[in-house]
Amino acid sequence: MNIVDSSGWLAYFADEPTADFFAEPIECVEDLLVPSITLYEVFKVLLREAGKDRAFQGVAVMLQGRIVELNTEYSLESAAIGLAEGLAVADSIIYATALKCDGILWTQDVHFEGKANVKYTSKVTEA
Repeated sequence: MNIVDSSGWLAYFADEPTADFFAEPIECVEDLLVPSITLYEVFKVLLREAGKDRAFQGVAVMLQGRIVELNTEYSLESAAIGLAEGLAVADSIIYATALKCDGILWTQDVHFEGKANVKYTSKVTEA
């Protein structure tokens, strides 16, 4: 199973230099898990930066995967992992989802580099 973090989704939608890295897990929808917090984060950014139509188009793509809701079990697990790993709330929920589902977290967020169950690529900056 694959989980793409919010920055990965946004890179994919914006066709940033790392978009191809994220295309593999995003386009393999039968193995794609989408934590509900990721829907929130991506929708909010797209709504602010690209408008309502583009935000809903992005959500439609995300809904092709299986949505993982934040329930009591995931909340408690996320809190424990977030504390142990020093992660912010959304990052701890996304990472806990990957660990709980024995999935791979695809990310370009440097604080995940080297962690278990993570495929990391560095952000590519334009010259």
